Amino acid sequence: ANREKIYIQQPPIAASGYSSQAFNPHFPHTERLSETKQCTDCHLSKANDNNAIMAQLLMLGTNAVNFVGHYAWVGSESHVTGVEVTEWEEPQAVIGSYLHRYAYPDFYQQHQEKQGILQTAFDHRAGTTNCLQMRGEYLYAAEGSKGFRVYDIASIANKGISQRIITAPASPLGHDTHIASANATCVVLPSNQPIRPSQNTGKLMREINQEQPFAPIYNYALISDAQEGLILVDIDTLMDGDPTNNFLQRALTWNPDNILKGARHMTVGGNYVYVVVDKGLVVLDLSQPLTPKVAAVLALPNLRASALQFRYLFVTDAEGLKVVDVTHPSQPRLVPEASLSFSDAQKIYISRTYGYIAAGRQGLLIVDLEKPEQPRVVQTYNAEGRINDARDVVVGATNASMIAYVADGKNGLQVVQLTSPESQPNFYGFSPRPVPQWIANYPTASAALSLSRGLERDRGVDETGGQIAVFGRKGARPLNKAEMEKLYLDEAGQPWFVEDK
Repeated sequence: ANREKIYIQQPPIAASGYSSQAFNPHFPHTERLSETKQCTDCHLSKANDNNAIMAQLLMLGTNAVNFVGHYAWVGSESHVTGVEVTEWEEPQAVIGSYLHRYAYPDFYQQHQEKQGILQTAFDHRAGTTNCLQMRGEYLYAAEGSKGFRVYDIASIANKGISQRIITAPASPLGHDTHIASANATCVVLPSNQPIRPSQNTGKLMREINQEQPFAPIYNYALISDAQEGLILVDIDTLMDGDPTNNFLQRALTWNPDNILKGARHMTVGGNYVYVVVDKGLVVLDLSQPLTPKVAAVLALPNLRASALQFRYLFVTDAEGLKVVDVTHPSQPRLVPEASLSFSDAQKIYISRTYGYIAAGRQGLLIVDLEKPEQPRVVQTYNAEGRINDARDVVVGATNASMIAYVADGKNGLQVVQLTSPESQPNFYGFSPRPVPQWIANYPTASAALSLSRGLERDRGVDETGGQIAVFGRKGARPLNKAEMEKLYLDEAGQPWFVEDK
């Protein structure tokens, strides 16, 4: 009645502490006479063209159906900003999209009359935010010399709240979610689904449901600092529903022999963390988070960012794109000839068989990664010159379309529709080719540098077999690491390949 939105799209946490993104086992379709599953649906293809399919099979997530939601979260040179990118009512159409045009024709026309400029956003002064992640009611941000901070964003859509992004909801005396550091460059959460590991205890969770305990890494936010190395902060207290005990402290600061000097980007795959540093790529084993181990170091100069999909880590550097085989994370191998040359590559996002690269002056670069060891450029898209300072990109699925959100530096947030019934009448299937179309922009208060990934709706387990989400039946759990490997490694630990014969 008062147009207040008190509780907005916050996924609950299951009683067992897992994410409430529930999964269920289904009877196999292998008995059908047609449309049956084939060998390459569950094992490595001899053509090496099913890396994304294997990621989906093993429930590692494909980043295609990630839910960005009502607000897209942007980190910039001196702000964090929540930008309203969809309508509130159902269907929740992305403003300016194909669905928006038909479901809300009057609003769509108003959007066109405003030259595609989004009208509603809320920001908060911050440090240089090269990395941020929204999870549940909180926004986690690495803010350069201002360190690491967690913002309360539960009331972002509530018009009855004067400050929509809050640093101390109770008071500065009763709340402290700031960690000072020399130069915080990136923050990653082992899962961006709301979870509470400390609740995952007892007979009900472990024995009766026959599920797996959380890996210890899930208690922490991982922060990279260009000078201090790796910082771990226990954030489980933010999940307990008690606002009076939210005092964050460092659980670990780790940088032996300055091995993480220049750390600027991280990607997490289960217990393994891939850190981009001055000397190249450092792979850390965080099976025991408070006693990290260096699993491997790969000398690759001028790295900028990385993205993981099953057996491959895709990295950007000053020369363009390179591919690293991480079938065994402790033995990373640069794949010869699997590279693309282009200038100004920044961050990369993998969605099923396509890679989306924020390519600075060139705009958005779309790459076909169906065959990871044979990447090829599909298209360079700059929206008729609108996108010319791209720093980061994420992709999400909203109703009828897939949408790319681009942090476009001095131009702010750009919104690009990738699929629609209009541009691709038959865009069904596992990974339809994107047809990008610019639909909206929001000029941020300072240069846009980073974006929060959408909720990972198809990820139930991590790359080392750690369960994340609740499963809907007794005994239903994801495969552990050893069980996964039976599908694609032989007794000697080497990949084995099949054909559909």
